[in-house]
Amino acid sequence: MSAKVKTIERKGRTFLEHLYLVEVFKGMAVTFGHFFRNLMDNRRLYVRHYPEVKPEIPARWRGRHRLTTHEDGTVKCVACFMCQTNCPSNCIMIEAGERTDGRSEKLPVRFDIDLLECIYCGYCVEACPMDAIRMDTGIFSVTSYDRESMMIGLEDLLTTPAGCSEEEYQKGGC
Repeated sequence: MSAKVKTIERKGRTFLEHLYLVEVFKGMAVTFGHFFRNLMDNRRLYVRHYPEVKPEIPARWRGRHRLTTHEDGTVKCVACFMCQTNCPSNCIMIEAGERTDGRSEKLPVRFDIDLLECIYCGYCVEACPMDAIRMDTGIFSVTSYDRESMMIGLEDLLTTPAGCSEEEYQKGGC
């Protein structure tokens, strides 16, 4: 029993087809067509006036991180390293220490998140068994002039409020 073999002829045998010059010129014609159409008539362009008009953020959107606290003000994080383990970009660094307030669980001595490395996937929130880390701050514009300020620590994570708008956070109003 022999296998049926179907021979397919290859395209692109000519010299111009090997160089892809025809296709490059077709693509450039489309690009320049859009460019000149938008240059002559820009009424159909979609423009966002960002600083004046804020974007609509859906309810399930993941913003900047924050750490939650108990009613007595102590941090809920027990330094179990689940968020650090599940982080695909390895942007979370935790150091654990002993509690002195009588509880039998650990306490994070250092909890740093590198926002430049973070991909905002939310795996840290899903992995946390204590619901200690959340991404519900409402802060969507995370910008800075230097790399050091994009590394947020334990104090910054604890003082970041939930549901705060970007303007209120920058002004220190919430």
